[in-house]
Amino acid sequence: MDIGVVLQCDPPSSEVVTLAKRAEDLGFSHVWTFDSHVLWQEPFVIYSKILAETSRVVVGPMVTNPGTRDWTVIASQFATLNEMYGNRTICGIGRGDSALRVLGLTPNTLGQLRESIGVIRGLASGETVTLRDRELRFAWAPHSRLNVWVAAYGPKALALTGEVGDGFILQLADPDIAAWMIKAVRTAAERAGRDPAAIKFCVAAPAYVGDDLAHQREQTRWFGGMVGNHVADIVARYGADGAVPQVLTDYIKGRQGYDYAEHGRAGNSHAAFVPDEVVDRFCLLGPVENHLARLAELRELGVDQFALYLQHDDKEGTLEAYGKDVIPALT
Repeated sequence: MDIGVVLQCDPPSSEVVTLAKRAEDLGFSHVWTFDSHVLWQEPFVIYSKILAETSRVVVGPMVTNPGTRDWTVIASQFATLNEMYGNRTICGIGRGDSALRVLGLTPNTLGQLRESIGVIRGLASGETVTLRDRELRFAWAPHSRLNVWVAAYGPKALALTGEVGDGFILQLADPDIAAWMIKAVRTAAERAGRDPAAIKFCVAAPAYVGDDLAHQREQTRWFGGMVGNHVADIVARYGADGAVPQVLTDYIKGRQGYDYAEHGRAGNSHAAFVPDEVVDRFCLLGPVENHLARLAELRELGVDQFALYLQHDDKEGTLEAYGKDVIPALT
């Protein structure tokens, strides 16, 4: 199992680069970032600096979307980075949440997401694509290659992932929910005539190593609020019965809106509805042995990568603990 890290592009950007470099030194395989250009700095600019100062880690957004940039621009950004640094990028993509909502826009449709994946991956992999009845190709990037991993929760998005994604990103670390969603993706892949084993599975969630569980819960409760945005969309579309596991629909019953000014922030004011049980199920908390036990469960389900969100008050400590005690135990 690979271990990645997910960073926010908070200023100063030099600190993001420093954390990324340290992650590579500690054996992390991937450095991901949020992509919400109003709330944080523009990630693709920072990727270039990270790639220039590292030699091995794969870098990309968790996640971008088809709405804030033209699809050809997204593809060109990846292809340019690949030409400069040697195919060390990856594209996490979804319908869009904070990056669009803070602009007063709604998430993209699944149809738009599906089409954008083909265009972005095709162009950034040296292929010719058709967009708006025009054939397009980056003649300057014949050797660029890009994998696209899709972030999804709802049944139709999970089906899309199985049909067209190179990987699946699940943003929570509950093994029961992960098993349900991985099965849905694999089933969709089989129905589409694809090899389910060829799809990579990534679980992404906050991780905090230490002994003060009460403090860790308060530092990571924001994550349940963030996940609740997506679950609320699913409930609005499908209802509360059967579309996704009941634990997801049950916990958002106390949700009363969301303030994107505090999106992804520890200690925010709009996540109080998230119960401790959900925090414990969605995140990896406690001493190292707790993390190893959960990661073993996820690996048994076929998870290829755990990407830890590092949005709390002990970034360096948790990064070091994973490098010293977790990654060696997994490899």
